[in-house]
Amino acid sequence: MSRETGRTAALVLITAVELVVFLDATVVNIALPSIGAALRLDEAGLSWVTNAYLLAFGGCMLIGGRAADLLGPRRVFTFGLALFTAASTVAGLSGAAWLLVAARAVQGIAAAVTVPAQLALLTRAFTEPAARRRAFAVWGAMGAAGAAIGTTVGGLLTQGLGWQSIFLVNLPVGALALALTGRLLPADPPRRPGTRGRLDLPGAVLGTTGLLLLGYAIGAIADAGTRAAAAVMLAVALVLLTGFAVAETRAAEPLMPLRLFRIRQVTGSAVVNALIGAAHVPAFALLALYLQNVQHYGPTRSGLALLPVALAGLVAARTVIPAANQRFGARALLAAGLALQAAALTWLAMLPSTVNYLVDVLPAALLLGVGLPASFVGVTAPAVTSVHPDDAGVTAGIVNTAQRIGSGLGVTAALVLASAVTGSAGYLAGLRAGFAAAAVLALTGCVLTLALLRTGTPTRRRRATRPRSGRTTSGPATSTPARPRPPSG
Repeated sequence: MSRETGRTAALVLITAVELVVFLDATVVNIALPSIGAALRLDEAGLSWVTNAYLLAFGGCMLIGGRAADLLGPRRVFTFGLALFTAASTVAGLSGAAWLLVAARAVQGIAAAVTVPAQLALLTRAFTEPAARRRAFAVWGAMGAAGAAIGTTVGGLLTQGLGWQSIFLVNLPVGALALALTGRLLPADPPRRPGTRGRLDLPGAVLGTTGLLLLGYAIGAIADAGTRAAAAVMLAVALVLLTGFAVAETRAAEPLMPLRLFRIRQVTGSAVVNALIGAAHVPAFALLALYLQNVQHYGPTRSGLALLPVALAGLVAARTVIPAANQRFGARALLAAGLALQAAALTWLAMLPSTVNYLVDVLPAALLLGVGLPASFVGVTAPAVTSVHPDDAGVTAGIVNTAQRIGSGLGVTAALVLASAVTGSAGYLAGLRAGFAAAAVLALTGCVLTLALLRTGTPTRRRRATRPRSGRTTSGPATSTPARPRPPSG
């Protein structure tokens, strides 16, 4: 196998796993009624079938990224993929609600381990700038496509083969990927003397627990029935995360090296990625509400209505995105991607009471389809390529954790705003207000991209200044929430 063929095969393997990981965040939504009937789960219980995955995914991303740096990205990728495949099998065979929820949580942990390792592997496999740009473009498109087609795939599988199939389909994919991992992915580099690191266990406990509580509190605070408990959890999460930050300043080998935040590309990418999540995840939730509750689309039809997002993203990833990245740079690509998202969301903020899909929805879907992978590539590549390769995993964890926190905040804010406007102006007006707010967030991200991120990535200088003495001073969510609550009215 030639070097170029080998790298292409590695890219196909990594991005196929990326698609499955993000597809599993949304594939379950259409199957929830069937799961509820089979396992006798009410609405509150069903929400955990989705939220267990999302919370574990977001909460464990930092520890997954650091593990990739300490243990080697291929080794951690293999472990995460094996764990994801096993958990998917258990989920598909679950006969009890508690076992399904537990399996979904383990799936989320496995996803959090796998995604940062993917980015570290891409960084190591593709060292030439042009090849790396193409690789990141395909990776970003596959993540966006996975989240976008999850609803469609979930509807087709559930209707044709039963709800168990949405999990069991991961078994042959995972088994094939595991069989090819050792042959196609770059080997982990040999450890240099004195660089063997240890996992920062106090930081891992504080950071992971704090992020898990933060994720739950963000999702629960919009519901009046859980608002008081969510406020308490939010306070506890902030205390834990404050303790985490203090612990990281004192740890010999920190889980999240605070020195990375002195790199403008890392800090800027994290801030902007939070806004990307806060803008695009509510868009999918609000559009599903509009199609099903206003236009009375069925679940499968509404899922098919979102399919152009995935198709446009895949085409753009092979054509316009790599070319734009090469000619204009990641900063311009990111700004353009956010501008396209802002335009799409503004378009959706003017949705009529009677829809003409080709005129009112399809143009916005195509704009989102190009804008999302452009944003994912533009926000991720500058961060992970501006640090030493040994820090690529944890940097990917930082950037991706920021997006998941932003996603939770964005969904909560959009649905609360939509509910408030609904009470005075009607249901459709509430949805339009949510789209408008998401458009403002995307536009804010565009402005901050131009203000915070430098043109170019002075990688060589930054890598050269990394401490040599070991690690002593040491990522399309595009996912939608389960059964989003419609604005009351």
